[in-house]
Amino acid sequence: MSFTPDEWSAIRERLAADPVRYGLPTRVYGSAIAGSFNIRKLGAVAKRDEDTWRFLAGLCKHFDLLAIQEVMTDTEGVEHIVDRIGDDFGLIVSDTTGTFPNDPGLDERLAFIYNRSVVRRRGVVTDVSWDRTKVLQTLAENLDDFHDALAPLAGQGGAETGVTAGDIGRTKMPTFLAFIRTPFGVEFELFGHPGSERFHFMAVNAHLNFGSFITDRRQEFEALLDWLVATVHKSDRSRSRNLLLLADLNLDFDNPVGDRPRIIDRILHLNKQAGDAVDVLFPLLDPHPRSGQLLAEAGEPMRTNARISETFDQIGIFSRDPRLDARLAVAEMGKHERGPDYGVIDFANLFAEAIHGHAMDAFASASERAAFIARFEHTVSDHLPVWFRFRLPEVKEGLGT
Repeated sequence: MSFTPDEWSAIRERLAADPVRYGLPTRVYGSAIAGSFNIRKLGAVAKRDEDTWRFLAGLCKHFDLLAIQEVMTDTEGVEHIVDRIGDDFGLIVSDTTGTFPNDPGLDERLAFIYNRSVVRRRGVVTDVSWDRTKVLQTLAENLDDFHDALAPLAGQGGAETGVTAGDIGRTKMPTFLAFIRTPFGVEFELFGHPGSERFHFMAVNAHLNFGSFITDRRQEFEALLDWLVATVHKSDRSRSRNLLLLADLNLDFDNPVGDRPRIIDRILHLNKQAGDAVDVLFPLLDPHPRSGQLLAEAGEPMRTNARISETFDQIGIFSRDPRLDARLAVAEMGKHERGPDYGVIDFANLFAEAIHGHAMDAFASASERAAFIARFEHTVSDHLPVWFRFRLPEVKEGLGT
């Protein structure tokens, strides 16, 4: 049990009294909420108590499209959430990814929950992967580097090596070959209220490698950017010209001053290579211009893990539609009730204030703070949900596909 029934009652009461303080997105006519939530090891219903399921379902119900990471092979938990939030919501779940069948390790699924009254699924469902030709080309171009990286695992005198997945996971790869967990894409359309123009997009759900090396994390992120930008560039009017990334990227972003220019430079380099403009927005890379939340120091981006130390989870918008650019400018965030806007649902500070009467940064010691986080990081999650509010376009504005 993460919290007692009385503590859960205090949590619900405090959230209801001031949802804005904790970043909970409210329903606003003429807008839609998309987001991402890594719910730690979301599997069998018996693994969590009733109050925890009630809390998780209550958060998920605020989204019109929600990407969920760490869905276990047993999909009972994510199905339980959808059952609790109502018949208006649909569910799409990927195949398992992360390990080879029967090998040791933690395999998982990626899921989308969507509100059928605002979001409709279209025809395309896809993995984000590299074909064999691309993998072999990469190996051929970097053969010496791969030989040096794998040589310590080769054993001696032709004996059986007994190389395990763990051995490979602790080996620093010289360049990207394939995703450790294959990202999952589904095509949707946002149709909203009567009189709004339908907006078509491909949503990509990803849980990228944390790994033993920073370089591994950066390789996967940059490979995913390659795929996303290239896919938008080659799209035509018969398919979605917009991509929405909803993901736990395990992004190397603990030092925003140094990390943000590196990430933005990479995006701009991809655009230049493609030779045609793609508007790209990662709102969580920037400090929110109007946020009153507790998740960051003034002028700092919001943090997305329960320890409030990292911004692992991200939302990325990739578009070839020039009419989206001004609408999604950072300066516009939170300026209008219908959006655009973004945020993080800060249940870590909610729990601390409801139970202890003070925020997470006010614990008397680091050990006391860690002990409190341990009460919920395995049962609720060690990640906070992130969200983006889209303003549904009127017909006269004509965003289209």
